Amino acid sequence: MNGPSLAAAVSMVALMGAVGPALAQDAAALRIGVSVNGALTDEDAKAADDEYRYDDYRLQARAGQRLEAVLRSEAFDAYLAIYAEGAMGEALAEDDDSQGDGTNARLRFTPERDGVYILRARTLSGLDGGDYQLSLQERPRPTRAPRPGALRLGQTQTGELTSRDPEQDEGGPYDAFAFRAGAGERFVVTLNSDAFDPLVRVGRMNGTDFVELGDNDDEPGGGLNARLTFTAPSAGEYIVRATSVDDRTGRYEVGLSEAPPAPPSKPIAVGDEVKGELGDDSATNDEGQRADTYRFAGTTGQRVAIEMKSGDFDTYLTLRRASDGTVLAQDDDGAGSGTDSRIARTLDADGDYVIEARGFSDDAEGDYTLKLSETAAPPAPTAATFGQTIEGEITDDGPQADDGKRYHAYAFTGAKGQRVQAVLRSGDFDAYLEIGRAEGDFEALASDDDGLAEGTDSRLTFTLPDDGEYVVRAMPLSAEEKGLYSFELSDRGPEPKPGSLLVGATVRGELKSTSALTDEGAYFDAYRFQAKKDEKLRLTMVSNAFDSFIDLGRLDDDGDFASLATDDDSLSDAHAKLDWTAPDDGWYVVRARAYGPNQTGAYALAVERQPATGARSAEGRGQPSSE
Repeated sequence: MNGPSLAAAVSMVALMGAVGPALAQDAAALRIGVSVNGALTDEDAKAADDEYRYDDYRLQARAGQRLEAVLRSEAFDAYLAIYAEGAMGEALAEDDDSQGDGTNARLRFTPERDGVYILRARTLSGLDGGDYQLSLQERPRPTRAPRPGALRLGQTQTGELTSRDPEQDEGGPYDAFAFRAGAGERFVVTLNSDAFDPLVRVGRMNGTDFVELGDNDDEPGGGLNARLTFTAPSAGEYIVRATSVDDRTGRYEVGLSEAPPAPPSKPIAVGDEVKGELGDDSATNDEGQRADTYRFAGTTGQRVAIEMKSGDFDTYLTLRRASDGTVLAQDDDGAGSGTDSRIARTLDADGDYVIEARGFSDDAEGDYTLKLSETAAPPAPTAATFGQTIEGEITDDGPQADDGKRYHAYAFTGAKGQRVQAVLRSGDFDAYLEIGRAEGDFEALASDDDGLAEGTDSRLTFTLPDDGEYVVRAMPLSAEEKGLYSFELSDRGPEPKPGSLLVGATVRGELKSTSALTDEGAYFDAYRFQAKKDEKLRLTMVSNAFDSFIDLGRLDDDGDFASLATDDDSLSDAHAKLDWTAPDDGWYVVRARAYGPNQTGAYALAVERQPATGARSAEGRGQPSSE
């Protein structure tokens, strides 16, 4: 620990109102069974291109644990998404309005493995926020579902959804029907109702688990009734689930019929670039969207890139295995910029593959080009030495990531718990960094765009989860950018041990460039203190040099910090105050930190018992409403 020293309780430094710009904030801890009151304000994080504003919450969950999160707000259209920690690129589950009572959101999610997850409470779109209520509960185990009824080809059956029917994992009653199919057979499943908005799902049972293979809400061409065209990937029994979009009940008709043959695919060879056009005369896919399909032969281990470009519409690509129709990859805007699409994939079997080229919208029309090429395996990364600065240049000849960006890769060996920092600077392009494991296909564990907070340069700070080999990719933010750069990799060592702090004392310290760093690049000092169960404490942090931020938590069995509560501006615009009740006897850790990256300077931190008058606790972001 650098700089801090313990002193007797002293008066706090004078408050100042100057605050730097708000940057992305840490995830607050959220316990299962707790509700929180929060607000989305101008100080909260926002997505790229100002798409939406959000608060993030960190939770621990077990494999198979049935969770339900509900976000309610009268101020904005609520939206929920959940991610695996360290993998924020693609949500594991999302929800907009399935709460069924206007614009509130309800997300039901069952983790496949033990771990830490990030729950994002956000606006559907735009930066208008306001107050909200967020709850996270564990749902009881479902009752055993009855044996599904039989559904025969050419048959239509009537039924009724009621509150007594079995419930899906994501909520809502359903009725189930079974039918048998041969590999490659095509069917049309319909679900019609005047009582509710129908949703039809088709899948297979894996033990007691329903594995969905396809679904449809609104039939092609409009209307609320559901119509799903389905190709059986293999011979066996399939299950149709008849349910509703909004959990409503009532009578319905479900039918099963033979589907017409799929439109023929045009041949394309690796290395070809073809021109096409979507219009009124185009074939449609099973969802009723205008689409052209192309078929090519591939081999195991072959790496291909598929690119679709159009100046007339927003493109969309799908890659399927021809033998069973399994979707292997889909992409909207993966070409790196604009509305063009790109899929890069290493083929896992010899055989034929089908490319579906279409528009993002159902009525897309206009000219397009489609290119299928073979790409070389990524070259071996360059060995990087801690403390070394490397100068390089991104050119058109460099290796290409799956999203089309050119990059240079640097490898190093690290140990579990080691904190590494990569800095990428460029005057020619907007810098972007990713870190991942060296073995297997590259998958980013963490990334950074503008973490250096000095324009468009990047700084990625990351604590290694295991011993082993790691790779850092240095690249431009967009696929079109190229140019010179400098790259530096440094070893910040293990996270410093917390200092000691007595309840009732004040500590003065100074954040410096040598202080500990969060993974987001904010400097902090850590202090350890002891508290009794139900003891009510007040933590106050002030600084004239930076925007103060209190992060209170515990160290787990592996020594990793787990946040329990945070506060930014409850004392004033730039000073923090957290009223908190200890959930158990034990040792706790408070991080006295800056709100954003690169903020340094002197501060004072006090931990004291709350006044005996019973003054109401400050409701900071992430503070449980029950406390």
